[in-house]
Amino acid sequence: MLVKTVRGLERIAASRIEEILTGAKAIPRPSGYLGLVIVEGVGEPERAADLVRHEVPEAEKILPVLAMASADLEEIAKAAAEAARGRIASGESFAVRTTRRGSHRFTSIDVNVAAGAAVQRATGAAVNLSYPDKIVWIEVLGDKALISVTSGREERKKTYPGKPYVRRALGKIVVGQMPYVDSLEACRKMGVRIGRAAQTFEIGALYVTPHKPVEGKQLAVFLEGVYEGIESRYEIQTRTYHEKPRRVPVYVQDLYQFVRDKRGKPLVVTSTRGEPLSKVADELAELFRSGDEVVVLIGAREGIPTGVFRFANLVVDLAPGITISTDHALTSAIVGFVTALEEKGVFEVHSNPKI
Repeated sequence: MLVKTVRGLERIAASRIEEILTGAKAIPRPSGYLGLVIVEGVGEPERAADLVRHEVPEAEKILPVLAMASADLEEIAKAAAEAARGRIASGESFAVRTTRRGSHRFTSIDVNVAAGAAVQRATGAAVNLSYPDKIVWIEVLGDKALISVTSGREERKKTYPGKPYVRRALGKIVVGQMPYVDSLEACRKMGVRIGRAAQTFEIGALYVTPHKPVEGKQLAVFLEGVYEGIESRYEIQTRTYHEKPRRVPVYVQDLYQFVRDKRGKPLVVTSTRGEPLSKVADELAELFRSGDEVVVLIGAREGIPTGVFRFANLVVDLAPGITISTDHALTSAIVGFVTALEEKGVFEVHSNPKI
């Protein structure tokens, strides 16, 4: 059996595996390869893999080794086909995932192509590189190749067929955020946190909406923090997202004028004076389905003035009995909305492309 761990936890995982698998020998970092444990003497590898899966949280992936071959392209393909026969049905789909460690004349892609063709001939199964029913794992360690076949669920992807996709829907949200007014350092820190939250969810726009005169320096420092938070999160999204992120725009407008300008748009006020989110989930879902923009008002230290409530479609209490701090209010609102809207089937879902 081959076990993959977080780097640095190989010896801990090996020790625990030897405790639960009587007579087995667990070798951490075989040949110096980090993040790996080879387990010998496991008896039935698939049964042993189930035990490790339920007892060893340090194990990231548990691959029962069903075949071994020399690090030769033809031998690997032949062994992969033998391992797949009887484990992958003709009506299922599969993918080959290869990781090489060491120096070889072939690439991982070469192995995927050769082994994939051999498995397809042996099983009659279709290839699906995105969301396969089964995965053939080929782990090349120096001069040996270890081969495993598992369910496709062993590969935990961020997206999968039927999983809701919320980014585009969250772009409908325009937040009116009252500015946080306190010491300059507190203003800046609060601005950073609110800016990061707004950019995390890529909302449509963030309006800073004072409802009465604010000392200029406090507002300026708060806004500097907001922009800093947006930029720091945007940089991370740019590096890690497979889709290009959208930088959240920021505006400043008096709260009452902001509400006037948004007349005709669905308006949701967050307040401890409102109804629990669970009770108004149907109405919230209808607001998101009916328009291209949903306006959400969030207070800071002081709540939203109650005169604005008359103009709201909904007044929502996100956590009845709890006053949410300003730096967590935007995040709490969006997470609460996502949960309610997902239950009501508002979001689009991923399809299952066959590749």
